[in-house]
Amino acid sequence: MNARLLEKEGFAGLLLKLRGEGISDTALLSAMEQTPRTAFLSATHADAAYEDRLLPIDCGQFAESAALVARVLYLTGLAAGQRVLDIGTGTGFLAGVVGRIAERVLTIDRFKTLTTLAQRRYQHLGLANVVARQGDAIKGVPGEGTFDRIISTAAFESIPRHYVDHLVTEGVMVAPIRDKDGVIRLSRLTKIGSRFEREDFFPVPYLPLIEGQAAAL
Repeated sequence: MNARLLEKEGFAGLLLKLRGEGISDTALLSAMEQTPRTAFLSATHADAAYEDRLLPIDCGQFAESAALVARVLYLTGLAAGQRVLDIGTGTGFLAGVVGRIAERVLTIDRFKTLTTLAQRRYQHLGLANVVARQGDAIKGVPGEGTFDRIISTAAFESIPRHYVDHLVTEGVMVAPIRDKDGVIRLSRLTKIGSRFEREDFFPVPYLPLIEGQAAAL
């Protein structure tokens, strides 16, 4: 099956699934349709681009399903004009979708290989407002100012309270956080004053955040 037909059929199936879950955000669904999932995966896994499972990528990491990307972004409440920080670039697909909606996106990952590949994909797709950079998410992104939204696909052991300073007032951070039972759940953290108001949602398969930048990859 050629890539264009794979994208068309894959997205059609994804759309039915998401609408069945009550996800009908027109801007989000349009952004996903405009961002070819197969462009962010190796040829080996292109046929599985829209399957609801994890797919291996470079540096021993994995790509979450397109459906999970949609669920995460739906909770984020993206809108035009926003500045967004994405923690955990991976293939770059999630930040690419965000770039179709937001004004500017900065995505960081500890692996230089992943950010380099993602940046090439953004250039190929004409996503000039998305920048991929190697960084240590434990330390945040000093010097980058504040963001309207922060999205993490790397799990925190507890609420990342230092990220409150990276958000505008009433800004939102969506991140996986390990709960008291050891389960990693997706949480939405809304900045109220100088603290976070937390809402917990469903379990997610994201890996724990690791301190530092990868030296070899």
